[in-house]
Amino acid sequence: MSTHRRVWYPYASPFDPCPPIKAKTYSTPPNLFLGFQPPNLEQFTPMQALRTGTLWKVFYDPWYSPYEAPRRMITHEAVAK
Repeated sequence: MSTHRRVWYPYASPFDPCPPIKAKTYSTPPNLFLGFQPPNLEQFTPMQALRTGTLWKVFYDPWYSPYEAPRRMITHEAVAK
């Protein structure tokens, strides 16, 4: 599974008064990895599209804190079970 979260390692001076954060993370949007929008992309249902903010599944990119595990998208069908 590919992830859109990247890591970079900032410079930490030996004279910094606070303990350094050795690795920092950031999220990249999925449209950076798709040069153009191909035809017939898989789509969400209309209700899921309203919840996720996009019609196409390939562009769905929820934001998660780097300190929590990514959650799966909660669908209406999963709640009904």
